Amino acid sequence: MNDKFIPLSVPNLKGNEIKYVTEALRDEWVSTGGARIEEFEQKTADYVKAAGAVACQSGTAGLHLALHYYGISTEDLVIVPTLTFIAAVNPVMYEKAEPVFMDCDNSLCMDPIKLRRFLDEECSFDGQKVTFKETGKTIKAIIVVHVFGNMADMEQIMEIAGEYGLPVIEDATEALGTYYKAGKYKGRYAGTIGNIGVFSFNGNKIITTGGGGMVVSDDLNILKKVKYLSTQAKDDTVNFIHNEVGYNYRMTNLQAALGVAQLEQLEEFIATKEKNYNHYKKAVQEIPGVSLLDFREGIRTNYWFYSLLLGEQYDRQKVIDGFTEEHIQTRPIWGLISQQKPYWNYYKFQLERAHYYYERVVNVPCSTSLSEEDVDRVLDVLRSILKQ
Repeated sequence: MNDKFIPLSVPNLKGNEIKYVTEALRDEWVSTGGARIEEFEQKTADYVKAAGAVACQSGTAGLHLALHYYGISTEDLVIVPTLTFIAAVNPVMYEKAEPVFMDCDNSLCMDPIKLRRFLDEECSFDGQKVTFKETGKTIKAIIVVHVFGNMADMEQIMEIAGEYGLPVIEDATEALGTYYKAGKYKGRYAGTIGNIGVFSFNGNKIITTGGGGMVVSDDLNILKKVKYLSTQAKDDTVNFIHNEVGYNYRMTNLQAALGVAQLEQLEEFIATKEKNYNHYKKAVQEIPGVSLLDFREGIRTNYWFYSLLLGEQYDRQKVIDGFTEEHIQTRPIWGLISQQKPYWNYYKFQLERAHYYYERVVNVPCSTSLSEEDVDRVLDVLRSILKQ
């Protein structure tokens, strides 16, 4: 047994992080004011070619702000994926609305065919409002998640959303750096195609600020309102006048200093992830009954997570336990949100593929500091487990 621990996905802090954070400490700008926040916002917007960006405390906070902007409230419905991390759906509940769970396609992202089928067959549209026939409640928005650095089929999803007058909120928390290389949205980055996009800088993301998020949009009025809401809705900063209920969702200057340093290395991180992904994929092709999930054709992905798809002859939990015994961290895909206790009673539309992938996907180490030797060890352990 090799005692070296190989984690699933951890930060890589080998650039200017210490320098920039030290400068912020020296200048005593450690809270929600400071030049690094605006710099990080501007550089993120420039990177993804968005009109602007607003930094916030987390990707979850960004999604909450997006829903609040659209006035989502009680008696409203929001279409969401079931195959995602729960943070993509919880903000719907913060606003006292209800989720409608949609299946995934083979990209693990929302299935546009079923999305259209649901809207065409289960809803009515009077030119202004989309009504769910079963309950009479109004569909107000769609949350699309770009899973594991992949890109959802935004051409179809945006076309459908446009026909029904529904805003699209892109949860691009896992897809910073992913963009279309071909098609209608050639050159457009994940998070910049819908009405509002949200990124996350959690510790396991491709770049990190420890915690933190970013809202992007090409509509500056949206960003102005999001920033207003994220800073306690101050209408008069001198006399502390607040005309709305706001939130304490602003990113700190220390976090932003980390973010600026991390963003400088993003393309290098993606190159490393691509190299390791291809190394995994070449080897996995020789293992019967196992494949490494591809990314959508026509995109440059950020290769955030690597997903093994196990054949029916293998026990997913046995594989995960076998890696754990060898000090290698792996994980199953998320438990489907529609099966979580708080969400048992909400509407689920023709969920099929999501169950299939839930039972068969195992994520393997993918940190940007992962060496070729580490990848080879993971592969050797995988082969050993599958022979048992």
